[in-house]
Amino acid sequence: MPPPNPDWVQALKPSGVQGTELLQQERAKSDVDVDRVAKFLFTSEVLERNAKILKTLQSHKVFDKSGNYFNGRTDRIKAALARGKKLRQLSVEHKWTPAEFVAANDLIGEPTPYGLHEHMFLKTLQEQGTPEQHKLYLEKAQNYEYIGCYAQTELGHGSNVRGLETTATWNGEDKTFTIHSPALTASKWWIGSLGKAANHAVVIAQLIIDGKTYGPHPFVVQIRDLKTHKTLPNIHVGDIGPKFGYNTMDNGFLLFNKVKVPHVSLLARFSGVNPETGKYIKPQNAALVYGTMTYVRSNIVLQSGSVLARGVTIATRYCAVRRQFHDRDSTDPEAETQVIDYTMVQYRLLPLIATTYALHFTGRAMLRLYSENQARMADGKASAATAAQTLADLHATSCALKAFSSHAAAEGLEVSRRTCGGHGYSAFSGIGSWYADYLPTVTWEGDNYMLTQQVARYLLKAARAVLAGKPADNDISRILAEFRRRQDIGAAFDVLDDDEDIVKAFGWRAAFLTFEAHRHRDENKQSWNSLLIDFWRLSTAFSQYLIVKNFYETLQDPATKAALSITELGLLRKLFLLFSLYHLQSNASEFFTSGATTVRQIQLARTTQTLALLKDIRPHAVKLVDAWSFPDWQLDSSLGRADGKVYEDMFHRASQLNPLNDITFDSNPNSPVLFREDKAKL
Repeated sequence: MPPPNPDWVQALKPSGVQGTELLQQERAKSDVDVDRVAKFLFTSEVLERNAKILKTLQSHKVFDKSGNYFNGRTDRIKAALARGKKLRQLSVEHKWTPAEFVAANDLIGEPTPYGLHEHMFLKTLQEQGTPEQHKLYLEKAQNYEYIGCYAQTELGHGSNVRGLETTATWNGEDKTFTIHSPALTASKWWIGSLGKAANHAVVIAQLIIDGKTYGPHPFVVQIRDLKTHKTLPNIHVGDIGPKFGYNTMDNGFLLFNKVKVPHVSLLARFSGVNPETGKYIKPQNAALVYGTMTYVRSNIVLQSGSVLARGVTIATRYCAVRRQFHDRDSTDPEAETQVIDYTMVQYRLLPLIATTYALHFTGRAMLRLYSENQARMADGKASAATAAQTLADLHATSCALKAFSSHAAAEGLEVSRRTCGGHGYSAFSGIGSWYADYLPTVTWEGDNYMLTQQVARYLLKAARAVLAGKPADNDISRILAEFRRRQDIGAAFDVLDDDEDIVKAFGWRAAFLTFEAHRHRDENKQSWNSLLIDFWRLSTAFSQYLIVKNFYETLQDPATKAALSITELGLLRKLFLLFSLYHLQSNASEFFTSGATTVRQIQLARTTQTLALLKDIRPHAVKLVDAWSFPDWQLDSSLGRADGKVYEDMFHRASQLNPLNDITFDSNPNSPVLFREDKAKL
């Protein structure tokens, strides 16, 4: 590490009002009780749990973050492996629950090479395995004897699972399957935890029986020796190399050369092959396979709020500390303005604060619906038809919300980074690396634009049922039926003064776009491909309706009213209005064309309502992000420090932690020496 800064440098302080004072002033402007809002968002138990886990992690040197922004990929992945091992040891030592283990990973803030073992391999074995397979595979995986991954995506195919090329051919004579990669594009690719860590994989392959293909199915395949960790014969596996982000994860490739696996390798809870007859066993209900993915996508929706909140917290605090230029209308031409006081910054940042809360409430609602449905299925009280409809509803909702929320989080992180100006480009901002690590989410678990097609199929089916007089007993069918009843009369929703009417306006717009899509597809017989842009807009409208509805219902919930003060409830309502009106303006043509609003309402929403909301929310901005309760250790950001010591921290990292400052260049172009210390030469 570089030598200490000279005494005269250490004595320097930032000019003007100190960052600590500025954040203190910001917090003093607001009468929001941060602890109360945080408890409402997460519960006291979760906050206390996180604080306890944070203390445990900070006590171990392996979790030290000081080198995170300086290490190359090999050193970073080595550190991540060490952290992953330590996390597992701590989990056993402290008897952490799955939720506590996830919280510990969140605090570390970067993936470890065990990530897909924990989130996908174990979940898939649990959800799709039989009791026999749980005994054979799941118990060993839970004990980390088997380290696994989920090998679905291939070099030539990702979201199109039906197009996967890896095959699993049934051999009746010895009751095995032959796993094979018939082409280079059949190479499994992008598979997290596969490159170096895993010794097993759930391999998604096309099941072939007697020359007939039955579609993609999951097979448990051992890929490395359990003692030596060397690759097994006729298997080729490795790491795919550095990525745009997510570089502490060993994403890998995998090829098979006619590898035989036993009959029990096919995860057979829902479908399988009769070992005696070789006949295919169909799943009783095709919708059951949605379960795992619905759960994963519901979690992505919930996490998207927190993911975005991390970047918005950094940006909000920094914009409150940073001062640039003077107000042209100010009486003091020398006084520089806090960046957060510029309305253009507020217009970019404050709707993102509203979005973090909106996504959090929607994610909670999604997981609650998922849990309730799982409980209904477990007790067997729901009819097969009802269960199938509910699963279809959950699947479509999770697809729509996953696509919208992950897109909103990714885009919002980049907006947050840009509001930080030039310093946002520094790794020390803590936003850039977080953004890069999150970006895969818009593609994995279903590419966002592909998912919108599944949402469109669902909505078109609902529209057909309504038109045929056979609607399902669900929310979207009621909205579609109400639209049909009132479409000739008109809507006339009061989106400026009635919160419930805002929800109805978003539902009306979604219904209008659904029937427009139905007209283009079913009546005008337009090709599916020609309608993809319309389908994306339709899915987005449906998603925004769901989020606005869940935000509104959260505000009406007696538990919300009991947990918060009148001031805090009023502030949450303003966040609801800001989120709703921001998206109403952004999609103004759809609201006007559908008849949900008038042009004048849209104009007033833009020129009057939104500006008033920005002004009202602005004094509470810092406390609203404080309520997300991110410790500085988790943020790992100079710009987002809770104490406002932005410039001190940035200078410390640059001058005292930066290993490049301990190296002396030989800058003479005629000298073969590069670094004087190690005598490296050309």
